[in-house]
Amino acid sequence: MTREQDLYPPIKALLERQGYTVKGEVGAADVVAVREGEDPVIVELKLRFTLSLFHQAITRLKLTDQVYIAVSKPTGRSARRALKDNLALCRRLGLGLITVRADETVEVQCDPGPYAPRKNKSKATRLLREFDRLEGDPNAGGATRHGIVTAYRQDALKCAAYLAEYGPTKGAEVAKSVGVSVATRLMRENHYGWFEKVEKGVYGLTAQGSEGLKHWAYSWEQTN
Repeated sequence: MTREQDLYPPIKALLERQGYTVKGEVGAADVVAVREGEDPVIVELKLRFTLSLFHQAITRLKLTDQVYIAVSKPTGRSARRALKDNLALCRRLGLGLITVRADETVEVQCDPGPYAPRKNKSKATRLLREFDRLEGDPNAGGATRHGIVTAYRQDALKCAAYLAEYGPTKGAEVAKSVGVSVATRLMRENHYGWFEKVEKGVYGLTAQGSEGLKHWAYSWEQTN
């Protein structure tokens, strides 16, 4: 579909099948549907998700609780993510969401209603665990050009800084010295390419690890 007007016929047909009388461009609303004894339904049309579309829909909530936004169903590599994120936003705002496919098939993704999110306790626990493990406030200015500082990266930097000063060392000794209980596993997994196995249980620092220390402006003294 190339025009907003193309969305109107399938949306109108959907509402008429449900017993509504439907008219387009009523006042400032794109679509208004009326059924006896009920609040009107308003639908705002756009070819794609935009901030102004959400602004318009929120304004219509002053007239009725039954407000939908309708868009062409997203296509392409990021389509599923775009639909999922905007569906979550509609639910949070109490809006309904309708998508129209290229063949004019209409899909009601959600109806208007109060927002009642389900809390994810496991994600909340992981968030607080990461908060506790993260030393200081290294991301106060946002991500650096090298990325976000995570607790995992801080642990890797501690291990790398120790190896830079003392050379190849047994994992157990690194763990004890820098206070990273999972040091052996961390160096074995070698997520950043900073470590190399010298012999059984002994790890050294790679050239990439030395560069990592420079990039992150980190030294062994900073861990003490």
